[in-house]
Amino acid sequence: MEPTEKHNEKMAQMTFATVYPLYLSKIEKKGRTKKELDLVIEWLTSFDANKIKELIEKKVTFQSFFEKAKLNKNAHLITGMICGYRVEEIQNPLTQKVRYLDKLVDELAKGKAIEKILRNA
Repeated sequence: MEPTEKHNEKMAQMTFATVYPLYLSKIEKKGRTKKELDLVIEWLTSFDANKIKELIEKKVTFQSFFEKAKLNKNAHLITGMICGYRVEEIQNPLTQKVRYLDKLVDELAKGKAIEKILRNA
């Protein structure tokens, strides 16, 4: 299944500031920490905790967020289903990056070891 153009546009315009607290709530309910969440985000995007905070304060859209990001060279190793989509098959580059992040957060919430989430192959 491939996301629609409307879905892709919605992803692009969503703000990171809106989604970050949802990510945090999801992982904290499962006993994970903000530090671990920030580590996972840093691995994918190269944004450290200070930059993450700045991007939240600026209320950047996901489009702007990922334009500023330096995607990890191993991001392509993120595979599997998230929100009904197989991330490795998503054709829209921005939507795929958002789903990469969703998948990493999901794995963190499910208790997967950080070493495995970070895919440092």
